[in-house]
Amino acid sequence: MKRRIAVVTTSRADYSHLYWPLFELSHRTDIDLGVIALGAHLSPEFGNTIREIERDGFPIIARIECLLSSDSDVGMAKTIGIATLSLADTLSIWRPDILLLIADRYEMLAPASVALALRIPIAHIEGGEISQGAIDDAVRNALTKLAHIHFTSTATARRRVIAMGEQPWRVHHAGAPSLDHLQRSSLLTQEDLERNLSVDLQQPTILVAYHPVTIHRDTTLEADSLFQALAKIAGQIIFVYPNSDAGSRDLIDRTQTFAASRLNTRIFVNLSAITYWSLLRCVDALVGNSSSGIMEAASYALPAINIGIRQQGREHAANVIDIPANADAITAAISQARSPGFRLSLAGMKNPYGDGHAAEKIATVLAETSLEGLLIKAPTPIPQDSPYDFRE
Repeated sequence: MKRRIAVVTTSRADYSHLYWPLFELSHRTDIDLGVIALGAHLSPEFGNTIREIERDGFPIIARIECLLSSDSDVGMAKTIGIATLSLADTLSIWRPDILLLIADRYEMLAPASVALALRIPIAHIEGGEISQGAIDDAVRNALTKLAHIHFTSTATARRRVIAMGEQPWRVHHAGAPSLDHLQRSSLLTQEDLERNLSVDLQQPTILVAYHPVTIHRDTTLEADSLFQALAKIAGQIIFVYPNSDAGSRDLIDRTQTFAASRLNTRIFVNLSAITYWSLLRCVDALVGNSSSGIMEAASYALPAINIGIRQQGREHAANVIDIPANADAITAAISQARSPGFRLSLAGMKNPYGDGHAAEKIATVLAETSLEGLLIKAPTPIPQDSPYDFRE
C-alpha cells in the first residue's frame, strides 16, 4: 500500500526549496504525493505563483485562500486562523501518513496545529537554525517541537535540534534542499538572463532582497538606512519583491518610488527559482536580509551584505558581511563586497548548508521510516548533575 505524503507550500520562497524533494517523492512508486498550496501562492499581488507548481506537474490536492490583503500583524494572525479552518477540512479528508513542512513562515503554524489535532506525523525541513530578528525564529522552534522527523541543513543545526530534546534517530542532517538546484537544475546563462529579463549584466549590478523585520513593532524600521545607502550606489540595482509579511506593501511602495526616481533600477515581482539562482551567479553582490544571502549565495562565493537583525545568529560562511542597519555601514560594505581583494579571498570557500544532494536523503527517509510509534516521543532525560535547581 502506498504511503501518503502531503507537502505544504505557502510562497515562491519555500516552493523553490521544496522542488527537488517533491520531484524525488513524485517519482517513487511507493508514495502517493499531494501538494497543498496556500497563502501568497494564490495572490495576484505576489505573482500567482501557484501557476509554477501547475507547470511543474505536481499533484495539487488543495488550493487554500487565506492570505488577507492587509499590511499588518493582525492580518498575519488572521491568516493563520483562516488557513487553520480550511486545512482542518483538507487534512481530515485526505489523511496523509506524513505531513511535510519546511522552514519558518508564520503560515506553517496552521498545518502543524491541525496535524497535531488529527494525529498526523509531521516532518520538518530546516529546523535548528537561528534568526533572532524575526518571529520566524519562534515559529521554526515551535515546528521543531511539533515535528516527529527532522531534516537539518547543517551539522550544527542537527545538534541544536537534539539539544531541544528530540531523539537523535529522528534528526537527519540532509543539507538545504535549495542547493539541489545548483547541482541538478539547468541554470540560465548570462545571455539568457539578459534576454529574458531585459537587463544588462555586463555593468556593475547589485541584487536587493529585503524583507520586513517582523520582530519589530515597526517592521520597516530598518529600511530607511537601506534606501539611503542605495541612493549613493552607482551601477544597476535589481529588486525582488519582499515576503508577504506585515510591512511588505509599504516596502513595495517605497521600492517603486525609489525606482521611479533613479535610473538603471529594476523591480521584479516574482522570479522563478531557476532565474533567481542563475542571477546570483551574475551580480556583484546580494544586499538585504534574505536567507538566500546566507544559504545559497555561499555556493557561488557571492558577497552577501546582511543588514540589521533579521538573520541575527544564523550560521554562515565567509561571503556574508554582517552590518547594522546604518546607511554609512551599508555603503562601506557594498564597497568592500565589490573590491577584487574580497572576492579573491572567497575562492574555494565551502557552503556549510550542504552539497546539493538533500532531496534524495529526504525522500528516502520519508518513504522508509517506520510509522509505528512515530507519534510518541521519549522524554528528554534530566541529568542528575544539572546546574539548574528544580526544587520547589
